[in-house]
Amino acid sequence: MMFKNNRSRRAVAIVALSLAAGLVLTSCGRADSAGSDASAIDALDDQPATGELNIWAQADEAAALPAFAEEFLELNPDLTINVTALPWDAAHNKYQTAIAAGTTPDMAQMGTTWMADFSGAFTPVPEGIDTSGFFEGSLSTNMVGDQLFGVPWYVDTRVFYFRKDLAETAGFPEGAQTWDEFKEFTKALQTEAGAEYGVGLPSSGTDAFQSMLMFPWSNGAEITNADQTEWTLDSPEWVEAMEYYESFFSEGIANPDAETGAGSGESEFVSGKTPVLTGGPSLIGSLTAAGGGEDYKDMIGVMRVPEEVSSTSFTGGSNLVVFEKSQNPEAAWKFARWLSEPDVQVRWQQAVGDLPAVESAWDDPALADDELLSVLGEQLTDTNSPPTLTTWTQVSAQADKALEQIIRAGADPAQTMADLQSAAESIGTGQ
Repeated sequence: MMFKNNRSRRAVAIVALSLAAGLVLTSCGRADSAGSDASAIDALDDQPATGELNIWAQADEAAALPAFAEEFLELNPDLTINVTALPWDAAHNKYQTAIAAGTTPDMAQMGTTWMADFSGAFTPVPEGIDTSGFFEGSLSTNMVGDQLFGVPWYVDTRVFYFRKDLAETAGFPEGAQTWDEFKEFTKALQTEAGAEYGVGLPSSGTDAFQSMLMFPWSNGAEITNADQTEWTLDSPEWVEAMEYYESFFSEGIANPDAETGAGSGESEFVSGKTPVLTGGPSLIGSLTAAGGGEDYKDMIGVMRVPEEVSSTSFTGGSNLVVFEKSQNPEAAWKFARWLSEPDVQVRWQQAVGDLPAVESAWDDPALADDELLSVLGEQLTDTNSPPTLTTWTQVSAQADKALEQIIRAGADPAQTMADLQSAAESIGTGQ
């Protein structure tokens, strides 16, 4: 189903693509490959974009983009933009199928951990797009090998949210800054503030390992060596971090069998059962809603990842990429460049909630003066991300099993990480 705004030669369309629908649609996919040569542009000029631009995006971003793009179309009156909406849980397969069939759109929203999977179908970022203002960790998710294949659209990171009233009672009104303080803080929430559990931490399930990476990273551990040719999952820094993480469960501070259904963590936070949670910016809204409305924000505290040798968190989000089969790569990159402007990034955050990937956007009062969001901005200055390797998905799945063995079966962290290293070496780095 398509909706168009036909005012003064401008149009923005959004196409709802159901799971049962085919990929070849007249407004968003092409079976020919005539665009493969046209997509290799060296530099962008400042002339208005023209023609038709077909974009695939996911979830809230796909829903908000058509109306948001109206301003860009005011500046580029001879351009038409069509947005196709994909569900996140089906998007990876949709992109994979489209690449194989040669029916990719011009441009797409790409999850940061998918870049290596599909980079062979992307065109490199041309000159004329200034990438110097992006957070380094966010920009790095676009690097595959030594080539930049996209630009950050928005960034996601993980911080810790806590009940301010219970933290005050526990004697830690500002939360905790170090590993030692974090252990003391979460214990005190139980002994002094009456919480059943001091903190909610992932113990098993898909991507549980990825969700706790801030602990090994903050202990100086790395998943691979610098050039991503070797796995380094059995280093002393890894073992120390896994021992520290496991101690929260063995000491009864975190619940290994916590409910993981939608809203369960928020419910336990509001009730005081588990008054510390880790999450991204969307958790602010869900905690506020669970607490009954905007006034509940006064109960929410936020702190950076506790430091051992650093305070390093996970960086994720979405990137903007242009496919090598694009029929209009110039318009695609010009739109990506516009979406990367600091003031546009601030307005996008206000409209959708996504965090700006451009560092200077955080100087805007809308973000700098927000007590909760400003901490996320501080955290974004120290982040890391999983390697951009095609085999990371396989290794991550093995790591989820390793984490569950350590937490639930009491497996020795040193031996388990040694076994994970061996499994990763068998899988390889795909290079």
